[in-house]
Amino acid sequence: MSTSPSGALREVAGLFLKLGLIAFGGPAAHIAMMEEECVVRRRWVSRQHFLDLVGATNLIPGPNSTEMAMHLGYERAGWRGLVVAGVCFILPAALITGLLGWLYVRFGNVPEMAPLLQGIKPAVLAVILGAVWRIGRQAVRGVRLAVIGLAVAGATGAGLNEVLALLGGGVLGMFWLRIAPTPERSAAGSGGLALWPSLKDSLGVALGTGGAGAAAGVSLGKLFLFFLKVGAVLYGSGHVLVAFLEGGLVQDYGWLTQAQLLDAVAIGQFTPGPVLTTATFIGYVIAGWPGAVAATAGIFLPSFLFVGVLNPLIPKLRASRWLSAFLDAVNVSAVALMAVVIVELGRATLLSWPAWAIALTAAVATLRFRVNAAWLVLGGALAGWLLALWA
Repeated sequence: MSTSPSGALREVAGLFLKLGLIAFGGPAAHIAMMEEECVVRRRWVSRQHFLDLVGATNLIPGPNSTEMAMHLGYERAGWRGLVVAGVCFILPAALITGLLGWLYVRFGNVPEMAPLLQGIKPAVLAVILGAVWRIGRQAVRGVRLAVIGLAVAGATGAGLNEVLALLGGGVLGMFWLRIAPTPERSAAGSGGLALWPSLKDSLGVALGTGGAGAAAGVSLGKLFLFFLKVGAVLYGSGHVLVAFLEGGLVQDYGWLTQAQLLDAVAIGQFTPGPVLTTATFIGYVIAGWPGAVAATAGIFLPSFLFVGVLNPLIPKLRASRWLSAFLDAVNVSAVALMAVVIVELGRATLLSWPAWAIALTAAVATLRFRVNAAWLVLGGALAGWLLALWA
């Protein structure tokens, strides 16, 4: 199927604007929706290449799902597609969180969204389950890869850091699959990428200590640089983001109170799109709309650079048999992490019979009838609202 460059850019913009509006549930849910749209429905990339992108993205700093959007935009429309996909995925969430920041500053609170979330969360759980089922069948191609996936899932469930679990799974697979080769194919990773954790640690020290006592006046440049450093070193879950923000914004700079930080994190959790648009809300609270723009640009800019460097390297890494085995193991490890997310979300979400009913209905819809994730999310929101009215 041939598409003009402008037509491809319009496709990229339309898809990621839509996902930016309906992608609730965090990175695992976002990636699940992208898999459905870009692999199953549009066939922009093969499932194997999608897995390679997921595995490689997990090894660099930044928001995984936003970086996946950039990768997929690049695959469809080159460098312009990378930029358009990233901006379109970020923009809806940034505008929503910026508006909520305005409401928060003006009125001291934000609209109540709990009824909608009560229905959205079980539906999102089903969306992630569908993606894990589809890409898991591609990733687990033999007993050894299955064992690696189970080991990574067990280690992560026991509390091991996600990045360390991925790297450990990748290194184990690189040697185990290559020392005694089997028909199981391998996929890419980069020895250079493994250097990122040490770079993260060194930059993290600078982030934690570089601005003590500087709260006397908030310049846009200082705000931008703070969030730029966060975006350049951030690995792991939203809990890691909270630690960075609390250490820098509350303890070192004194730009936010603890209560304001908790409110900002809550905003990031219940709005669609990247969780890192929490930065937009914080930027608005600190310095109005200019602050919102500076914080948003700062935290996401490193991801554009990282993806621009990484994406062209992935096919070359695939050509190396050792690195191919490494990424095969990273891919199955990434699927294992998504499976752990399902368990954790299930424990927090499936606490009532309505939640179970929505989750099971959505699971049947996605696994049996391949209902689009957007309809599942909207249907879940409607169900949550109706149940709140009924109660």
